Amino acid sequence: MTFAPTVKNRNDKTIAIFAAIVSFLTYTMVYGFRKGFTVCSFEGMHYAGISYKVWLVISQVIGYASSKFYGIRFISELKKIGRGKIILLLVGISWTGLLLFALVPAPWNIVFMFVNGFPLGMIWGIIFSYVEGRRATDFIGAALSVSFIFSSGFVKTVAGFILQKLGTSEYWLPFVTGFVFAIPLLVMIFLLEKIPPPSSADVIDRSVREPMPAERRKEFVKMFLPGLIASIGIYVFATVFRDIRDNFMADMLKENGYGMQPAIFTQTEAPVTLILLLLMGSMILIRNNIKALIYTHYIIITGFIITGLTSIFFMQGSINAFWWLTLTGLGLYTVYIPFNCIFFERLIASFRFPGNVGFLIYVADSFGYLGSVGILISKEVLKIKLQWTSFYSHGVVLLSILGIAGAILSLVYFSSKYKKQEFVELKSAVSI
Repeated sequence: MTFAPTVKNRNDKTIAIFAAIVSFLTYTMVYGFRKGFTVCSFEGMHYAGISYKVWLVISQVIGYASSKFYGIRFISELKKIGRGKIILLLVGISWTGLLLFALVPAPWNIVFMFVNGFPLGMIWGIIFSYVEGRRATDFIGAALSVSFIFSSGFVKTVAGFILQKLGTSEYWLPFVTGFVFAIPLLVMIFLLEKIPPPSSADVIDRSVREPMPAERRKEFVKMFLPGLIASIGIYVFATVFRDIRDNFMADMLKENGYGMQPAIFTQTEAPVTLILLLLMGSMILIRNNIKALIYTHYIIITGFIITGLTSIFFMQGSINAFWWLTLTGLGLYTVYIPFNCIFFERLIASFRFPGNVGFLIYVADSFGYLGSVGILISKEVLKIKLQWTSFYSHGVVLLSILGIAGAILSLVYFSSKYKKQEFVELKSAVSI
């Protein structure tokens, strides 16, 4: 029995809710194969003067970044057939990497975090391909995007309980955590395949979504290059510090006197998830695509302001570490999430360019994770003797200043570009 309704009895609201729940839960299950190791500290382990945990994070992020560069072509040319099987294959490879990480002794097992990260980097684009190009994509995409806020905390909580209650070794913890999420993932992929394609009304409102061969990708970049540089620059800033917070939150909490409290990871992420789901989901009410794109810039600027001011208050001692990490998370994700569910979706819809969001997300992600690797390596190679708390708090203040400037440049560019296009189209219509 298939879920897909006929055109006559199709209920798009029901489909949107179904797609939002399923995509959210699917990506949450995928995170179970990625973030389990981040609750571990690997105390006292160093190789070549660099912390073993930092080596693991760098290895996984390099895998993730490499995947994003590969995914620029893979995701942009993705067909609609066999996507569920591709997800299963990629997760299977990733989980095998975690098994080999547990079996091979350190430091030789560091390379298997690369094996874990590379296949996982392509799954976001595959899942998003099920839901893009719809009038409800803002809502569905918001649910999918906030999954990495909630799932990051949820997976760490699950892994933390496994570490505490079952006494699992730090090496086996990532593999065992993945085992917990394996069967639920199978169920979610089955349901993901039941999501119907966009309706004819969706296509009229949001434009047709097609695979993008190399020629079309080059055409798009050439057409919007200045705006893409500004917007992707913003995304790189947000990705770098979101990644630091995500991978080293346990370390920062420990530096500020919080012991191993598994539930705290969900406590910091749950309110952020709810707020952003409501904020991003409300963008569905804005039918005009260029207005939605402009409002998205305002949201991004607001996120940078929250992040910068919160860190200043923390450094002055006005708020504690728990609220600082919660609020900087809110600010960073207010910047980060729009690019994954609204910004590029509305950009394509505004200018009616035949293509897909996956291409743009993977271009942005590839540079974002490359920046994340660069920052991690620089901190270690340059021997910057700062605790993660100090490094992160000072960094996000600078990030916020640069991010606000970049968002303003992006806003001015795309607004003026759209006005010029409207003028040309109007002139052409009058002459006819």
